[in-house]
Amino acid sequence: MMGILVQLLISWLLVWLIQKKDLRVLGWKPSQDRLLHFLIFFFLTAICCSTAFLMRTLLAEERWQLNPQLTGGMILEGLWWNIKSVLFEELIFRGVILYILIKRLGVSKSILISAVAFGIYHWFSFEIIGNVMQMVIVFIITGLMGLVLAYGYAKTFSLYIPCAIHLGWNFTQNFIFSSGPIGTGIFSQEKPGPFRTDSYLLFFLITFLPLLSALLLNWLLIRRIRQVKPVDY
Repeated sequence: MMGILVQLLISWLLVWLIQKKDLRVLGWKPSQDRLLHFLIFFFLTAICCSTAFLMRTLLAEERWQLNPQLTGGMILEGLWWNIKSVLFEELIFRGVILYILIKRLGVSKSILISAVAFGIYHWFSFEIIGNVMQMVIVFIITGLMGLVLAYGYAKTFSLYIPCAIHLGWNFTQNFIFSSGPIGTGIFSQEKPGPFRTDSYLLFFLITFLPLLSALLLNWLLIRRIRQVKPVDY
């Protein structure tokens, strides 16, 4: 939590020195539209992410069970961990730096810069420097996600949509289906086994289709939202 507070302090300092604005450029103040957007994009993304594990059950012969040791405290802890990790990344890549870039360079260039930086960042967070194939795949996947997240901010000048999409994917994958770095979450594999790759089509469907569906559906939904102009505070 202290790291996020430091991020907010640095963010305030940057946007004040460069644009003479404050942290309201992050669109943090709740409103009916923002809260509705958060719920819609969170659950849409969570559903798309869940389809990967549904297909792993139906097509890859995996079995999942409710974690018998699950407690309410574990759920809150898992949710809070994912919220902190999402906020940390969003404040860097869709925070005041993106706002400043948009004001100085325009929307299209700023979204592209944010997406490229997001893709490169995951080389380090996934610790894959040196593995060229993994670096290419991770850059494409996380770069595309960065495009959608940055587009969500640029369309609304608020972090509600990018945070909702980011949290919807991370919480579902990392904690609901226990595929993250914090251990067993809500569901765990009852019948663990090797991930089936005997069919390239099967591998693509399970690995990439849920994410591509989430990116496409969120992109199309963001396009339908009325463009919000940044308020001059």
